[in-house]
Amino acid sequence: MLGDLYAKVSLRFLALNPTSQVVLAVSEKEVMTHIQNLAGYVNPNCWTIEKAQKLMAAAERNPFKETAFPSHLISLELLIHLLPQYQDHLSKLDQSIEDLAQELLEYDWIQSIPGIGTKLAATILAEIGEIDRFDHAKKLIAFAGIDPRR
Repeated sequence: MLGDLYAKVSLRFLALNPTSQVVLAVSEKEVMTHIQNLAGYVNPNCWTIEKAQKLMAAAERNPFKETAFPSHLISLELLIHLLPQYQDHLSKLDQSIEDLAQELLEYDWIQSIPGIGTKLAATILAEIGEIDRFDHAKKLIAFAGIDPRR
């Protein structure tokens, strides 16, 4: 309903409103205000109004208005708190990989190829390893599995 399930607004809303029953206990205007506050908007806009309407409609359609097991809510709460931590860890790993790749001369060369950005360049370098072990370009092409003649 909010677009990206893993976005901060989505996770915060889900943490505060974990069931359809909780969403249906308030008015659509309150849901809209809640989304507006979580997103940091001062005034309501088309996005917050649309999302509030969609959330209310989805809560109405949900055949499971109440959660059968409290353990489901506990699991949901734990996962909501773990996701941002995982996202932070992945961001730090991405940055570390990029920092290491920038130390390599080949990193800039590979990025000069149109369509190859920072992540793909680092991935290619990690897969190839030491380029000096290939004494000919044909061996590198064969290693990569992109030889058009095979």
